[in-house]
Amino acid sequence: MGKRILIIGGVAGGASVAARIRRLDEEAEIVMFEKGPHVSFSNCSLPYHLSGEIEDSQRLILMNPGKFDAQYKIEARTNSKVIKINRTKKTITIKNIQTGKIYEEAYDKLVLSPGANPIIPTLDGIASNHVFTVRNVVDIEKLNNYVKQKGIEDVVVIGGGFIGIEVAENLVRAGKKVSLIEAQEQVMTSFDYDMVQILHKEMLEKGINLVLNDGIEKVREKVIYLQSGKKINAQAVIMAIGVRPETTLAKKADLAIGVTGGIKVNHNYVTTDNDIYAVGDAIEVHHKITHKKTRLALAGPAQRQARAAADHMYGIPHRNTGVIGSSVIKIFDFNAVSTGINEKMAQAANVDYDFVYVIPSDKVGIMPKSNVMHFKLLFEVPTGRILGAQAIGKGNVDKRIDVIATMIMMNGNLEDLKELELVYSPVYGTAKDVVNFAALVGLNILNGNVKQVKVSDMRDLIENNAFIIDVRERNEFEAGHLLHAKNIPLSEFRNRLDEIPKDQPVYIHCRSGQRSYNAVTTLNNLGYSNIYNVSGSFLGISLYEYFNDQSKNRKPIVTEYNFK
Repeated sequence: MGKRILIIGGVAGGASVAARIRRLDEEAEIVMFEKGPHVSFSNCSLPYHLSGEIEDSQRLILMNPGKFDAQYKIEARTNSKVIKINRTKKTITIKNIQTGKIYEEAYDKLVLSPGANPIIPTLDGIASNHVFTVRNVVDIEKLNNYVKQKGIEDVVVIGGGFIGIEVAENLVRAGKKVSLIEAQEQVMTSFDYDMVQILHKEMLEKGINLVLNDGIEKVREKVIYLQSGKKINAQAVIMAIGVRPETTLAKKADLAIGVTGGIKVNHNYVTTDNDIYAVGDAIEVHHKITHKKTRLALAGPAQRQARAAADHMYGIPHRNTGVIGSSVIKIFDFNAVSTGINEKMAQAANVDYDFVYVIPSDKVGIMPKSNVMHFKLLFEVPTGRILGAQAIGKGNVDKRIDVIATMIMMNGNLEDLKELELVYSPVYGTAKDVVNFAALVGLNILNGNVKQVKVSDMRDLIENNAFIIDVRERNEFEAGHLLHAKNIPLSEFRNRLDEIPKDQPVYIHCRSGQRSYNAVTTLNNLGYSNIYNVSGSFLGISLYEYFNDQSKNRKPIVTEYNFK
């Protein structure tokens, strides 16, 4: 008789464990327990039901108990809540939610995949029937039905992470008036502040009332009050401020909990009980770059953890490489992707780093639907080891970050990235792809060939009367430029060197950084020693200052913003 393996929780983690065990062992008895009515569904697709892009909510359900049994000989028990783990007896206690029956089941091996629960703060009015969370199919059906049946127009989303933004976007596409409230200074904290301004601008332009640096104070029938005292119309409220790992069963069973609050596991996803495994959103994992413990609520890592846990049960070795946090989100017309660590994470981990911020075209410029791509690459100093990257644009930014993610997992550095041979066609990219381009710029910075300043430094430089040169052509300059900047087009540059001082720092920018880089190298070769390229140039400055000027009611440092 085969092993008896019980799995608590389905979806990406639990269902993947079950399927892998079956492929390894036809004789194993596999039983999954899910407290809800659905054992396998696409939780990442849930928000798209609100806009009707996924019209039938039943399409969100990937597998039902009947299919699990017929295709995999796996028993999936829904509406079955596990209420206790009895480690000494090697049993679990289950309550059938529909009948109230309580019973026990024995296991040889037990797998915990309970996921994570939405964080619900203790606030006045938070238990009102027009306050929702989005975790499963039942939740999204409940929200969608309420919005439609009640004729809801004003919706407030609390939280600017993946779920919050995707819910907000799909409600806008459904014709609703949406406000998104984020307590921090930005949405999507996987992106650096200079990069995320692109997303702030896109959300504002698509009609979302974006409120940052403010939190919810209390909920009333048709409004919410913020900590600042602001009042916002809210016929429905969606709480999406984050999740915390579901560790109730693990704690009751005296399994160790890690420093991050997730279930502690070893490199094979075994808990402090050798017969109990844990995978998915509920566990803490090792970060490959920072070498610290972290939590990562993503489906891809959960599936890999599931396979590794199942393999370990059958003596198949596993190499735990840690996580790097690769993720992607579509926000209206823009695709936003990141991998590895950003500047805040590098600073928190005391990693010596520098970065590249380039804005090339995502394909040959004369091709239809060619768009700029904002690309930021972080690398370690002095090794040049690649630490992370962020890309935002309307084209295929995801494939560029997938390349960087691969390089990180292979411990690649700037020299490796420079030499990558990638596919090229004018329809898909450029002969020197953005990742190669970023590596070349990174090497120039690492080797001291070029000095740079951030777009975030430009306001202080302008206010302190720094010498700034704009090397765009005259018509570009006249359409919008930095205050006090001197226009010396690259086409006139060598004939106007007498206008450029040698006794003070000079900061040079163009539209995206390419022409200014050529100007910088020219001056360096002519003996100028205090020349700086503005990383991100005028496009980056415009995006960075646009939202800040509006939200902070500041005087602009540009005569006219330019985003193209």
